[in-house]
Amino acid sequence: MSSIHTLRDLLRRPATRQRRPLAGLLLLGLLLAAPIVSHAQVRIEITGGAEAALPIAVVPFATDGARVNVDVDQIIRDNLYRSGLFDPLDPANFISTPSRFDDVRFRNWRALGADTLVVGRIRPGTNGNFQVRYELLDVYAGERLAGQRFNVTPAGLRNLAHTISDQIFEALIGRPGGFNSRIAYVEERGPVDDRQYHLVVAEADGHRPQRILQSAEPLMSPDWSPDGERLAYVSFESGRSSQIFVQEVATSERQIVASFAGINGAPAWSPDGEQLAITLSRGGNPDIYLLDLASGEPRQLTRHFGIDTEPTWSPDGQTIYFTSNRGGSPQIYSVDVASGDVERVTFQGNYNASPSISGDGRFLAFAHEVDGGFRIAVQDLEEEFMRVLTEGPLDESPSFSASGSMIAYTRSANGTTELATVSVFGRVQGELTEFNHTVREPDWGPL
Repeated sequence: MSSIHTLRDLLRRPATRQRRPLAGLLLLGLLLAAPIVSHAQVRIEITGGAEAALPIAVVPFATDGARVNVDVDQIIRDNLYRSGLFDPLDPANFISTPSRFDDVRFRNWRALGADTLVVGRIRPGTNGNFQVRYELLDVYAGERLAGQRFNVTPAGLRNLAHTISDQIFEALIGRPGGFNSRIAYVEERGPVDDRQYHLVVAEADGHRPQRILQSAEPLMSPDWSPDGERLAYVSFESGRSSQIFVQEVATSERQIVASFAGINGAPAWSPDGEQLAITLSRGGNPDIYLLDLASGEPRQLTRHFGIDTEPTWSPDGQTIYFTSNRGGSPQIYSVDVASGDVERVTFQGNYNASPSISGDGRFLAFAHEVDGGFRIAVQDLEEEFMRVLTEGPLDESPSFSASGSMIAYTRSANGTTELATVSVFGRVQGELTEFNHTVREPDWGPL
């Protein structure tokens, strides 16, 4: 069952002061619901294209006889396209395929409408390795903007393609692209009566997945540490009750950090890596707590008879955004970490949940109910402008990329769910790679 359905069904009841035990945390998902009148006006737009995308030509890399089994230039094109900020031209329309600056006739590329051009070459190196060179060129100025030479093993070519994508993105956009980061997610395999749950880490484009944990009991809510070395997540391995683990990705060493009575769920790392914001029901109702990892002591941050869950930190560590039904329906709120003051953030619609904040703290992504279905939406916290990005009918669990230009999420497909991305700047949507099993709850790692 989709986690969105789990929370929605669990929580489509008005918040009440009567405290009742919550059924699983499969759950913790969140919320409940009774329509309420909105008092804040948020403008909404459903995106429809990427008109402002920068036209770029990525020429197929020359190989000079090197036996290469990785399509480096295609990976670069795919990365740049998914960001929504670039419009890679179709190589089938290229008049020529230069591999270095001196071979480029810039007027031909201007005629094709390219603003920038990427050329490169892969040559055989020593000990079975490759020598790779690329150049980023300004088509109209006829100048070299960036470029570098690399020595790389065959196994490192995919990562190198992501690195080159990052360098191109930063040279033209002014901030890191995050293509060389990783995504963690939960994968479900097998029939309902013999389900297996895997915690998986993959490249940012979904390729080369690696299972780092397998369990016969549900796993939930993976969250990357700021240093990219650990994952916090929820496990039901102990039976009916939930526990929060922190696991080293490289070594698979792990420890239980929260195993209190009741719900232990929805871990979210603080920007300094010293605390986890979590949901606990130790006081009788699900509230947001701050767990100091050094001492293991939790500090209660919210106190309300509604359900407070799914915390996520602002980049400066001063604010936590979370989902709550305290107003009658699932909405997103913010709480000041120092004072505990709470403010409502979303007002449009009867269901907004699963917040994710961009690295610059400006954009908030969340699951938004539209006509009985769920889509991914983004709200500009400065301009109070809300944009619906996806088409549904069951899109959930958004997670911002390190660059802030893309959002990973899960969507329904052929009776299961798959991992997809959508651009924040114009609707560029697509499945990351082919998934043969149900996947959910992606979390995009740091640079």
